[in-house]
Amino acid sequence: MSTFKALRVHQVEKTFQARLEPIQLSDLSAGEVVIRVAYSCLNYKDALAVTGKSRIMRSMPRVAGIDLSGVVESSADPHYRPGDKVLVTGCNLGELLDGGLAEFARVPAEAVVPLPAGLSLFEAMALGTAGFTAGMALRRMLENHQAPEHGPIAITGPTGGVGSVAITLFKRQGFTVSAITGKTTPAADEYLRMLGADEIVDRNSLDLGSKPMETARWGGAVDNLGGETLTYLTRTVKPWGNIGSVGLAQGHQLNTTVMPFILRGVSLLGIHSVEVPRPWRLQIWERLASDWKPQQLAKIVTRTVPLEEVPAMCAELIAGKALGRTVVRIGGEL
Repeated sequence: MSTFKALRVHQVEKTFQARLEPIQLSDLSAGEVVIRVAYSCLNYKDALAVTGKSRIMRSMPRVAGIDLSGVVESSADPHYRPGDKVLVTGCNLGELLDGGLAEFARVPAEAVVPLPAGLSLFEAMALGTAGFTAGMALRRMLENHQAPEHGPIAITGPTGGVGSVAITLFKRQGFTVSAITGKTTPAADEYLRMLGADEIVDRNSLDLGSKPMETARWGGAVDNLGGETLTYLTRTVKPWGNIGSVGLAQGHQLNTTVMPFILRGVSLLGIHSVEVPRPWRLQIWERLASDWKPQQLAKIVTRTVPLEEVPAMCAELIAGKALGRTVVRIGGEL
């Protein structure tokens, strides 16, 4: 290829601007594997970068997109050959390295995951980092003895990517799921019921309390919000329950005490999906392609858009108007 399309973020004085522009392979960050991108997807981190709401990239210009799936075009690493179907999520794509919102990507071999049997290239991006993060939360909570009999799993931010997949993953493992949401529209309610939520809780109706510990209500939780909602969860999770902390959409501060941790044995588990030990990454993707694969995966994808529509979709995501997952079709089949 001589030139190809890419969505790159530039710094212009003190602002960040995303531009769809032609670039060459030599413009990309270093890596052993060149991939012809079939699909990417949109995560909250992508939306922050593309809209300029936060400096996600560590240097600029940089191709946006923390995820991709596609076909190997060329490889200097013997583990990958032209024609191999692969996926890449996290691993500093779209941050330190050029990302997946382009027709071609060049990535380190260590970041590449062979597409597991049971997933198509489209389905890999229906999951993306959001699905992988939900899978990581499930893995860590199960390893720390979370069980359905402990009580319902509270999932905050349930209409977003991580929350949507988390509902389906925990339901498939036999858990009762309570979706705690600030979206109270009929469309959001219908969407959450379709995913399998057993209970929908209006976040604005919760009494967050002020004591170090309140009445224990949840068996465990997956929290996308941080801030006062995460503080509330530490107060209300039952003894020996786990909280998987995956996001900070509400805030990065956590004002709590040690009492839930030493008097109820609550565990707060940090879920970091970027720099994950490779054996864990491979194992989680194998599970997501087999016994953890969401039965409603096709319905979680509420929009499939071309590269040209990514900026508008990112603006909707930042505004809190999006439901579920948005897949970006770049070179894949419809």
